[in-house]
Amino acid sequence: MKLVLAVVVATLAAPASAFAAGPTLSVCDVPLHAARAPAGAVPRFNMVGLHWRGSGSVSFRTRSVSSGWSAWRMADDDQHVEHSWHLGNLVWTGAANTIRFRVGGSVTRLRAYYVWSPPEPGVLRRTQIAGEPPIVLRLSWGADESIRRAAPRYADAVHFAIVHHTAGSNNYTRAQSAAIVRGIQIYHVKGNGWDDIGYNFLVDKYGQIFEGRYGGMDRPVIGAHALGFNTGAVGVSVIGDYRSAAISAAAKASLEELLAWRLDVAHVDPLSLVSRVSGGSPKFPRGVPVLLRAVSGHRDVNFTDCPGNALYAELPQIAREVAALGGPKIYAPAVSRPGESQVRFTARLSVAQPWTVTILNSSGAQVAQGTGTGTAVDWTWDSSAAPADHYRWAIATPDARSATGTLGAVVALAVQKAAASPTAVAPGETTTVSYTLTSAASVAATLVAPDGQVVSTLLTAEKSAGAQTLAFIPPPGLPNGQYAVVVTATVGPKIATATVPLVIDDILTGFISSVSRGTATLGFTLSRAPLQLVFEVRRGTQVVAAPPLTPLLAGSQLLTWDGTLADGTRAPDGAYTLALVVTDDVGTFTRTASVTLDTTAPRITVLSYRNLRFRVSEPATLTLVVGVRRFTRTLKKPATTQFWLKAKPASYTLTATDAGGNTSTVRYRR
Repeated sequence: MKLVLAVVVATLAAPASAFAAGPTLSVCDVPLHAARAPAGAVPRFNMVGLHWRGSGSVSFRTRSVSSGWSAWRMADDDQHVEHSWHLGNLVWTGAANTIRFRVGGSVTRLRAYYVWSPPEPGVLRRTQIAGEPPIVLRLSWGADESIRRAAPRYADAVHFAIVHHTAGSNNYTRAQSAAIVRGIQIYHVKGNGWDDIGYNFLVDKYGQIFEGRYGGMDRPVIGAHALGFNTGAVGVSVIGDYRSAAISAAAKASLEELLAWRLDVAHVDPLSLVSRVSGGSPKFPRGVPVLLRAVSGHRDVNFTDCPGNALYAELPQIAREVAALGGPKIYAPAVSRPGESQVRFTARLSVAQPWTVTILNSSGAQVAQGTGTGTAVDWTWDSSAAPADHYRWAIATPDARSATGTLGAVVALAVQKAAASPTAVAPGETTTVSYTLTSAASVAATLVAPDGQVVSTLLTAEKSAGAQTLAFIPPPGLPNGQYAVVVTATVGPKIATATVPLVIDDILTGFISSVSRGTATLGFTLSRAPLQLVFEVRRGTQVVAAPPLTPLLAGSQLLTWDGTLADGTRAPDGAYTLALVVTDDVGTFTRTASVTLDTTAPRITVLSYRNLRFRVSEPATLTLVVGVRRFTRTLKKPATTQFWLKAKPASYTLTATDAGGNTSTVRYRR
C-alpha cells in the first residue's frame, strides 16, 4: 500500500481565559501529494476530527505538550459519508500542539478539525422525572445553545435503543469528561453540519451520564447517531474506545440504569425484537424493514465496528440486566378501533398483576374503567353513548409506570368538509365530491335540481369513518343551472347530511393548460359569448397578474401568460394557479389549472466523459446522440446515470430537457 506522509508542526500558546470561553474549533485543509508537507501553524487542541474524500484511509499521531508523541491511530468514520466526505469521529488527544498524518490508498482531500475544550467538571444536577438516574444536564456540562441550528424534531415514540462508543481515547480524567462532551457538540454542529450533538445521551467510564441532544430527555427526540435509523431510536454513546477494552463497571452500571429508565418511559421491553423501516443507509436501503433487538449496537444498522467488539459482545447481558432493574413494567401499550364506537386497549406486563384501564373526559372525570389480572391487558370500551369530547386513557398496575395517552375527539355522527372539485362542469365532464365521516355509516348521495327534485342517485354504500371521495359525471341532457349534491349518512336513528353546490353549464368545455419555457397557456372552447370573462394568475391566495383580454366570441380559445407580473417584473420560478372566472346567464364560476414556471435549465455534471457517466440536477429526459444512433432515458428525480455502450464513442452529444422545456447540452470529442 502506497503511503503519503503529511506533517503539520506548530506550537501556539492559548490565553488562560480560553478555559472560561468554552470550546473552540479550527479547520485546516491538509496538503497532500508530497512526501513531506511544509511546517504550518495549528492551534492548540485536545480533540481532533478528520474529514476526507476518497476510498483510502487516514492515520494520525499527535504530540502531547507534556508526554511526547502518541502511537499512530487510524481515523474511524463508522462508514458515515455525506456529500462524498467521510466524517471521522472526534478523538480525545489530550493537550497537544503538533499532529502528523499518514494516508493510505486514494485520498483526494483531507480536512482536520482541531477542538480545544477546556477541562471543567460538570455539576451534577437532577431533573424531577421519577426513576431517572443522576444525569449531568446540558446546562451543567456547558452546552452551547447558541450554535444549535434548528428546533428539535420528534418521532412518534422511542421504540428501541442504539448503543455506541465515541471511539476516542480511554485516557481521560473525570473532570475532562464534560470537556469531551462539549467538544463533541461543537464538532457535530460546526464540523459535521448537524443541528446539535448527535447522541441523546453519553456515559463516561466513571459512570457519569450526560444529557445529549436538546429537546427533553423523556421525549422521543430524533438524534443524528445512526444513519437511516435515528427516528424512533434513543442513541447512547459510551465515551472511549471499546474495540478491545472492556467497559468499566461504573460505566456499565450507569448505562444499564439509563436504558432501564428510558425504555421504561417508552414502555419498551429491553428483551424484545422490533421491526424498523430503514430511512436509507449503506447497509439497508430506504424502505427496507429490519428486525432489531430493543437494545442494539450501531453495527446492527450500519457498516461499522461501533460500539467496538468488547462492548458489543456485552449487549445481550446488558439487556437482560436492564430488564431486571426496577419493579414491574408495562410494555407495548396500544389502542385500536375494532369496530364502530369500539376502542380496544392492550398491553403486556412484565409480571402478572392486577391492572386497570381508566377513561377520563376533558374535565378529568372518570367515564369508564376496565380491570383484570395477569400479564396481558386487553379491554374494549364501548363509546357509543359517550358525548362529544376529548378523552384521556391510562393503563395502570401497582408499582409500575403508568401508560397514558389521548383518544382525540369522540364526536357524534357528522358529514364534514364536503366540497366539489371542480365546482362547475360541462355535460360529460367529471367532478369529485370529497367529504369526511366522523363514524362508519350508510351513505347515500343524490344530485338535486334547482327546483329541489332529485334527478339522480349517485351512491348508496357502507362507508368507514374518515375521508371519502365520490367521482361522477352528471346524467346527460340536464339543462344548465345551479344544482347540489346531497350526502346523507345514517347510523341507526342518527342521520347527518351535507350539501355541496354544483353548477352545470355548457358554456366552457375542453379546459386544458400547458407551460413551456416560462410561458403558460390555457385552452378551452366557448359555446357562446360570456357576459364577462376574467383571466387571473394567482400565487397562493394572492393575484399576481391579470393579463388583459379582448371580448371573446364562441369557438376555440387560447390564452397565454408570458410570465410577467403585474408590476412588470419577471415571475420567479415556482407554482402558480391560472384562474378563469366566467359569468353567464347561469351565474359565475371559476375554472383553475396549476402550472409550474421553470426557466432554469437542468445542470449536467460530467462524472466521466469516456464512460458516459453523468449527474443531472433535476427530473429530465436525456437524449444521447452517437453518430446516427439516438438513446433516450427519463430521470424522475435528480440522479446519477450512465449509458452502457459496447464501444466507447469517439464523440457524442448529450441533451437534458426538463418538464419546462429547458435544455442543457454536453458535447464530447476524443
